[in-house]
Amino acid sequence: MMKRTNTQHIGEVLREFFSRPYIAAKLAEGHLPDVWREALGERVASVTTELRLENHVLYARLSSSVIRQEIFYRREEVAAELNRRLGLRLVNVLIVK
Repeated sequence: MMKRTNTQHIGEVLREFFSRPYIAAKLAEGHLPDVWREALGERVASVTTELRLENHVLYARLSSSVIRQEIFYRREEVAAELNRRLGLRLVNVLIVK
């Protein structure tokens, strides 16, 4: 018979697993389209044709030149807001195309 030592609740194990930096970043990356919509609104989300994150650089392709220009001028503020809503520093640079 095996004696159990160091038992943990499954919730604690899962919380510990999902708090690891790599796992937390991948989960946040999956939430990025929703956070983009929440932070910038329906109009911006409706003209966003692509969101791609590579090495902490977020590439956003927009079909509206007017909105693209507005986001371009606010790119640092937008990146900071996305990071705030995600709860970690995932986006260092925002490139708008």
